[in-house]
Amino acid sequence: MDIAQEYRTRVTDMVHRSPRAVSVRFERPPGFSYLAGQFMFIELKRGTETLTRHLTISSSPTEPFLEVTKGLTGHPFADALAALVPGDEATVRGPYGIFTLDARDEDVVFISGGIGVTPLRSMARYATDTRLLTRITLLYSARTEEEILFGKEFDELQRTNPLFSAHVTVTQPAPGWTGHVGRIDRAFVEKVVPDVRGRGFYVSGPPALVDAVTAILREMGVADDRVRHEYFPGY
Repeated sequence: MDIAQEYRTRVTDMVHRSPRAVSVRFERPPGFSYLAGQFMFIELKRGTETLTRHLTISSSPTEPFLEVTKGLTGHPFADALAALVPGDEATVRGPYGIFTLDARDEDVVFISGGIGVTPLRSMARYATDTRLLTRITLLYSARTEEEILFGKEFDELQRTNPLFSAHVTVTQPAPGWTGHVGRIDRAFVEKVVPDVRGRGFYVSGPPALVDAVTAILREMGVADDRVRHEYFPGY
């Protein structure tokens, strides 16, 4: 595992993912190496105040920049992050975390809700770019269609990677939505993944979702050691 270090970096781009989330791209410092799914601490200056929080790295190690994606929650750190502009400086420290893709898994299922999809985006992009022979099935829940994060990219990954498929559901559909509707429950999991044998599961999102999905998988006969999870408590 890579050893965490501290680096100074600059913002290169801001990408508005939805009305409630933004991605910030930083210059990738020389020597900053990480695994898909890991996180880092970001230190920002806001006047005389220093704000520090950890965020998942939503970019892939195959990409030339470091990207984090944050919900616009009104928290002081979220506001400071969203106010950044290209050229602003920040300190990053990392990488950290063990919620990473195990290349030995030949068939995996990603299950996520909301902002919790960020580490799974990193893993899916990495698997595609490096042509891993890993079949990935993504189940992702968002509140509305406009709050689906990385939706266009997941569509693109499905076109370019025959081993990747995405299944998105929304809980508050607008008129005209033709996709899945509802939360990720057992019926949805069984519909998309009728056979859980031999598969590894990666679950990330709000604690209530992670706990509920973990319980569903246990009921379906998935052993606990085949389920990896990451909580996103939010701030």
